[in-house]
Order: sequence, then C-alpha cells, then structure tokens
Amino acid sequence: MRTAYYISDGTAITSEVFGHALLSLFTIEFEHITVPFVETEEQAQQVVKKISESFQDDGQRPLVFYTIVNTEVRKIISKSVGINYNFLDQFVAPLEIVLGVPSKPEKHRTHSIHEKTYDIRIEAVNYALANDDGSNLREYDQADIILVGVSRSGKTPTSLYLALQYGIKAANYPFTEEDMGDILRMPPALKRFKDKMFGLTIDPQRLHQIRSERRANSRYASLQQCRMELREVENLYRKEKVPFLNSTRYSIEEISAKILATTGLKRKKY
Repeated sequence: MRTAYYISDGTAITSEVFGHALLSLFTIEFEHITVPFVETEEQAQQVVKKISESFQDDGQRPLVFYTIVNTEVRKIISKSVGINYNFLDQFVAPLEIVLGVPSKPEKHRTHSIHEKTYDIRIEAVNYALANDDGSNLREYDQADIILVGVSRSGKTPTSLYLALQYGIKAANYPFTEEDMGDILRMPPALKRFKDKMFGLTIDPQRLHQIRSERRANSRYASLQQCRMELREVENLYRKEKVPFLNSTRYSIEEISAKILATTGLKRKKY
C-alpha cells in the first residue's frame, strides 16, 4: 500500500483537503499520515527521515502533499525521497501575477483562533447545540435556517456541520409520532418561521436500519412506522411548499452544500 503524507507548519487541514481530493480520483488504497505543526528545521528533518523509512518499508516513493510558509522548513521537506507536491508554489506565484500584488505568507492564518470568522463559527455551534431537537423554540427568530424532519434523518449532524464549517445558525425541529395524529400539520411554533425551514427526508428502509441500531425491535424502528412518518412529512413539505432533500445517499458535506445551493443562504466562512 502506498503512503501519502500531509504536512504543514499549521494544522495541515489545507494539505489534507487538497491531497485527499486528488487521491479520491484513484481507485487504490493509501496509508494516510498527517503531520501538523512542523515549525522548525529539526522537526522537518525528522519528518524527512520518516518519509525515507516509509520508502524503505514498501519500496514505493511516498506521496508528499505540503503547505509550509517557512522557507527553510519548506526546503528541507522538498528534498525528501517522496514525490513532493507543494500546493503553495503551484498557485501563489500565478495569483501574484494576476492580482498584481505580492503574497504575504503567515503561519496559522487560515485555521487559527485569529481567523476572522472564528468567533462567528463558535457562536453558531453554541446556537446549534442550544436549539437541537426542538429543545428551545424561543430563539428561532435568530436562526439562519431551521431543519425539520423525522427522528434520525440527519438534522443534528447537518446543523452542526453548517455551524462549524460555515458559521450558519441552524436550529432543528423533529416531527414525532405525537405530531402526526390523523394528519401532520405545521406546528404552530413553526408557522411564522416557514421561510426559514428546510426539510430532510430519507428512504424508509434506511431509516428502519438506523433506528433499529438505536432501538431494535421497537415500534419506533419498525418499517411500517418509518413509512408512515416519512409519508406524512413529505406530504407536509409539498403542501406547505417547504424545500426538502432526501438525505439517503448523501454525506453531511453534500447535504449541507445542497442546502446552501437550494436556499441561497450565504455562508460566513470560505
């Protein structure tokens, strides 16, 4: 198995994202090794030694993806026996020409506590936690979006992802069996926030599987119950013209991106 290194003098998130995106195009397995905060020449030499050991172990030159601001540290990494990809060199010089201004590299600028949207994102995470699962309806006027759907359709993880990644205040409200009655109607607490609502649904069989892992052999997890609840919420979405998405085959990242594309909601971090 070939080894891939993701190295940075910061968190290594950027090199991981770039590297993983490239390697996802190839249907082979990799051993992924992330090395963040390589900030001194001594640390860089140690990383180069690890890369050499990986080469000796499997006979294949490791792939090395790195984003390093410090010039001397970057030079050391670039001399490793790996196949080296310096993302900053690939893009910064051409951008300087296009923009007509020199770049000003600075460590920890992108993913640090000093990044300008950091406080916005932390506030959004706190909001998502405080307004999870319909627990606090009093703050819905502050929401950027309110995710609705049956239990276990992906509302909570999507709310948290929207908050942490994009600084979006996302509340979520669950439609339960008690809401259904003869027919599911828009809860009074949600009516005046309808323009903020976005619905999630899911295939009945998948919902049955997820709920069975949580409460096996219960009415809550039965396929019949799952079908009934999903039928009711989807009818409500259509009747009230609430945009919605079937989350069955999408990751949290994809669900969040589709919500932003559908609603036009502006992210507060890029």
